[in-house]
Amino acid sequence: MNDDMLSQEEINELLKSVEGGDGGSDDNGQASPGSSADEPGELNVEDYLSAVEQDALGEIGNISFGSSATALSQLLNQKVEITTPVVSIVERRRLDEQFPRPNVAVHVRYTEGFEGTNLLVIKTTDAAIIADLMLGGDGTNPAEDMEEMHISAVQEAMNQMMGSASTSMSTIFNKRVDITPPGIDMMDLKNEEGAGNVPDADTLTKISFRLIIGDLIDSSIMQLVSVPFAKDMVDNLMNQPEPEGDKAPQPEEEPQTPTPPQEPAPQSSQASEQKMPSGGQQQKPSGGQERFVGGPSGNVQAAQFSTFETPSLSENESKNLNMLMDIPLEVTVELGRTQRSIKDILEFSQGSIIELDKLAGEPVDILVNQKLVAKGEVVVIDENFGVRVTDIVSQAERIKKLK
Repeated sequence: MNDDMLSQEEINELLKSVEGGDGGSDDNGQASPGSSADEPGELNVEDYLSAVEQDALGEIGNISFGSSATALSQLLNQKVEITTPVVSIVERRRLDEQFPRPNVAVHVRYTEGFEGTNLLVIKTTDAAIIADLMLGGDGTNPAEDMEEMHISAVQEAMNQMMGSASTSMSTIFNKRVDITPPGIDMMDLKNEEGAGNVPDADTLTKISFRLIIGDLIDSSIMQLVSVPFAKDMVDNLMNQPEPEGDKAPQPEEEPQTPTPPQEPAPQSSQASEQKMPSGGQQQKPSGGQERFVGGPSGNVQAAQFSTFETPSLSENESKNLNMLMDIPLEVTVELGRTQRSIKDILEFSQGSIIELDKLAGEPVDILVNQKLVAKGEVVVIDENFGVRVTDIVSQAERIKKLK
């Protein structure tokens, strides 16, 4: 071999250096999104998921975690971005190589819409910053050790995220999707801790997202689901049932019903009608806005709007109420209230002053069977106290309070 030529070992070393420069991993030993190097425990994703399935999973993640980013942003009062999903396949038995350091793992189980478990893995340092923000800090001095209070704060943040994600999934898949409240664990696979909630499958689909929270976090968040669960989501997305309302009507199968006789229309409306080639007709109401009415199968009805009048009783309700009109009720005028301990009450004597919860000149409450129905002011009538009604609730509200 000439001195000017490179040996095979030197070529291999050069290739390794190029691959190391293009890819790389973060400080947790995990692959950064977009890494081109194969990570330990990863399998060839093409052997398990087609390119279309990978794109579909990425799109599902984009939409669901996009809404999660909005929820988390409002919760932390920070700009939150969750972008760039990368789909890969990992072996469950080699997850300790994927996550060599302790992480925070959030697990949820689907109770409706899907069957399976979803595991969300976050770096401990990122979780500590989220906990600090949740507890009112600025995220610059997170706790070094995650205590129970910090874990509860992260759990609440993940609860908002996953709840928003499940709502988005209901929209994506056009069906109800419910999850259990998220559980949270410290996952240290090197010491075999926190592995009980990892989906029970030999191979897992890992969907990595880039997580950016203000100027505090620029890292990755990983979603782990089983391969069958991932395929089930793709299948539900690709093969959604067509809504019945969108199906084209079949005129030949519809029963022919005779058209009821109609009264002659006024001359003004007959002049504005124009026959359409499709068998329908174009009508122009008095407002001047045109609308198209279909042929024999068309069924156009006037829009019904809610009324804003005072609610009235039905005939049966009025009869039932009339039967109760002569029943006597206790009317009480309440000047005010207060609370005192038993010791204070035992110390009452002639001349004691009891301070009430109402200010001087404030209206008194008028109660019927201990239900507030009106307010008024105290007056004197022939040496007797009376009350002048100044404000009264509606008749419907009074009837409800008497039930």
